[in-house]
Amino acid sequence: MDLYSRRIVGWYMSDRMEQDLALQALKMAIALRRPEPGLIHHSDRGSQYVATEYQMTLKQHGILPSMSGKGNCYDNAVVEAFFKTLKAELVWRVKFESREQAERTINDDIMNFYNRKRRHSTLGNISPMACEKRAA
Repeated sequence: MDLYSRRIVGWYMSDRMEQDLALQALKMAIALRRPEPGLIHHSDRGSQYVATEYQMTLKQHGILPSMSGKGNCYDNAVVEAFFKTLKAELVWRVKFESREQAERTINDDIMNFYNRKRRHSTLGNISPMACEKRAA
């Protein structure tokens, strides 16, 4: 089963930004993706990313941290574009009946549309899944 076929349960969503949530997501990504040492991990300067345990986990796996410049929103342009797209194409258009429905719907959209079908200009107008297959 490829990465994009895996179903990820809703525990990865939270109503608050917490260090533990970011650390769980990092560990999950490392377990699923098994990156080679030297991978660059770009983030903003949020407390969850500068936390000692988070930084130690990066270092243990040979992942190089790269944080955005202070006050420079353009450093995270790709991620910012992702969240804007997710909100504009899904979240702002749907009235969710419950938090659980929102989690399921957003997860489904990311896993089955955004990663598999949606074309991304930063990837040469192909989907992330097609980009990974091409790189493999």
